[in-house]
Amino acid sequence: MKNIIGILILFALLQGCAGKPVTSGTGTEQITANDNWQAHLKVDNPKLAKRLVISNVLTRTTNGLLDVNLELTSSYKKTQNLQYHFNWFDKDGFVIEQGKEPWKSLPLHGHQVVNLGAIAPTKDVVKFRLYVSEINETIYRF
Repeated sequence: MKNIIGILILFALLQGCAGKPVTSGTGTEQITANDNWQAHLKVDNPKLAKRLVISNVLTRTTNGLLDVNLELTSSYKKTQNLQYHFNWFDKDGFVIEQGKEPWKSLPLHGHQVVNLGAIAPTKDVVKFRLYVSEINETIYRF
């Protein structure tokens, strides 16, 4: 009887962990059906990384260009003033048009879910990474 209860508890724990979203990481692999979404989000601030969740990453090719759509969710109760941009990579992992993608402002309210989308700048793009950073709101007086 103890073995059956132990197996049921283990099964319940595994089921609870299976659908957990990820928060941050540094990868550049192309999305596949069983992919780890964490590989497509880069957050330099560990505190901020714990407050963000990336999920539902979708990719397709539109007129030969990689088209990306994903959900970014705040797991924090307060508003976060963020900025983001996409980096694009070729098949060899080299950044394409680095520095040309502008940072975009993103106020993310408590527990808000936003869809972010972008289209690659060239047909050579096969991989991407989303960069997110916090906007420093400190006012400097001189």
